[in-house]
Amino acid sequence: MAAVKPIRALTPDRLKIFSGTANPCLSKEICASLGLKLGDLMLETFSDGEVYLQFQENVRGADLFLIQPTCRPVDHHLMELLLMIDAAKRASADRITAVLPYYGYGRQDRKDKPRVAISAKLVASLLECAGADRIMALDLHAAQIQGFFDVPVDHLFSAPVMIEYFKPLEIPDLTVVSPDPGGVERARAFGKRMNAPLAIIDKRREKPNVAEVMNVVGAVEGRNCLMVDDLIDTAGTLVKGAEALLLKGARSVSACATHAVLSGPAVERIEASPLKEVVFTNSIPLSDEARRSSKIKSLSVAPLLARAIQSIHEETSVSSLFV
Repeated sequence: MAAVKPIRALTPDRLKIFSGTANPCLSKEICASLGLKLGDLMLETFSDGEVYLQFQENVRGADLFLIQPTCRPVDHHLMELLLMIDAAKRASADRITAVLPYYGYGRQDRKDKPRVAISAKLVASLLECAGADRIMALDLHAAQIQGFFDVPVDHLFSAPVMIEYFKPLEIPDLTVVSPDPGGVERARAFGKRMNAPLAIIDKRREKPNVAEVMNVVGAVEGRNCLMVDDLIDTAGTLVKGAEALLLKGARSVSACATHAVLSGPAVERIEASPLKEVVFTNSIPLSDEARRSSKIKSLSVAPLLARAIQSIHEETSVSSLFV
């Protein structure tokens, strides 16, 4: 991957960036964008699975940004982040910002059945209780998760990165498709910036990771369709949606999503599907299998996150990044 051009030189006396083990490559890219060195952090795991960490440099009075997507293994990476926050707080850091390029447990954001946990709220409470002063997140599964926090939340979107990739392609007869009614707002905003009409796939989910496509709302016949989502997990919804669009007469189907969760048979399903291309960001590191796939492409969100970190540190507006 080509080196990221530094945005500007920043002095490392107060601004410090540390990374957990979830996505160190992304953290290094962010530091390269800012012209900073990634902070020195010792992270070890005891034989029973306990995590031990220690900051290997002084963080007293520092403006700390702790980068850690809580991707697979979710609980381990979440615990790493909580311990980083706690250690930074006890080391007298001035401000602690937890940077979550991917917010694990974000799909469990409401009580839609009896006797279930609202896990997204629990994670928010844990991060606050550990001592986070601010949260930076990228494409939360549901925007209302911001309301689970009593500290400031900077909710960034990968849409500018995706549009920068797709717009120069000048795809003819493009229709942007939401894979479910819950993603209509996201797809509508994307379609507006691509000057493309919107279609919606109506689906019924009987149980987790199993989706049944019911109907396609909107004109897709003879169109090149681009499905827009926040994450792709097992790719069952994605593949069934693509098949439904083609049955309705779509000329081709591509897809983009911020988070490449890609668990279970996801990569195999994408490879065997009629999808032309699936584009992700590097909020979650791709598996070796996904990197080998001819249909999967990854775009970097490091410059986007770096600009947000710089703006927060310098107390300038980050509103231009919230679109």
